[in-house]
Amino acid sequence: MLAVCQHQACPVHGDDRVGLRTIPGDGQAVADTPGSERPRRVCKGVVMPWIDLEGAVNVRDLGGLPTDEGGETVASRLLRADNLQELSPSDVRRLVRDIGLTTVVDLRSSAELASEGPAPLDAVPGVRHAHHPVIPELGSATDAMAEALLLKQSQDRSRYPSDPTCGHYLGYLEDRPDQVVGAVRSIARDEGATVVHCAAGKDRTGVVVALALTAAGVLPQAVVADYAATGDRSEAILSRLRRSPTYARDIDNLSAEAHRARPETMAAFLEQMNSRYGGVARWLTGHGLGAEELDLLRAKLRSPLPA
Repeated sequence: MLAVCQHQACPVHGDDRVGLRTIPGDGQAVADTPGSERPRRVCKGVVMPWIDLEGAVNVRDLGGLPTDEGGETVASRLLRADNLQELSPSDVRRLVRDIGLTTVVDLRSSAELASEGPAPLDAVPGVRHAHHPVIPELGSATDAMAEALLLKQSQDRSRYPSDPTCGHYLGYLEDRPDQVVGAVRSIARDEGATVVHCAAGKDRTGVVVALALTAAGVLPQAVVADYAATGDRSEAILSRLRRSPTYARDIDNLSAEAHRARPETMAAFLEQMNSRYGGVARWLTGHGLGAEELDLLRAKLRSPLPA
């Protein structure tokens, strides 16, 4: 197999590469499109398996990520996704029966839930639903609109002037620390596979997943590469959201830049977690995550090292 670098500003190699994707031995590049089962090699040592479903386009398994002790995360323990409202019966069977999904961590606002209505996984026995809205509830406004408004406010720029999106992510920690910690707790306490999702599966999901992976000891460059991988599906994500009355107008109100999954943004966020708070684990435990819950999270996501 050959590997071809795809993106810019690779956080691992320090040059203009974000990712490597696996291609057939004939050397012909194959586009990463919904429907392809080929795993995407995000960076050296990091293979990002997409889970291609009929009713969602930004779903992947976070197994196989390298950890600080030389191991890797376990497959079918933590998934990330975009909106799950359109899952087909075969999608539900795949997630629940084949992968072992037992908990859905939903980061959308109450207004989004009310507007979108019941989702297919809501009716599945044995699947727990944990609702953790990580930005302030703003009445009838959707989180997508709220993020469009908050992104323009000076508080995001003041938190991190060189990257307001990073400042926006830091705002989750300031505005809703209980919900952020609650989302990580729901991942840790779930004995089966957990899927974390919001609308696009980029911002809210990206932050919660980054916190969980970092607390479990995943290398920061792998966390950044996972975040950036959402960019491969950005057009498909936006196309889906534009079909929804809940999100269509809000999506078009955002600039093209706001839709980008820039690796520099997540790298800056992780750096700020260290410089401001002394690290992700310290922030989580300082805001209510128990030491035993942190141990549960690490045990759930990490494969045991060879004896």
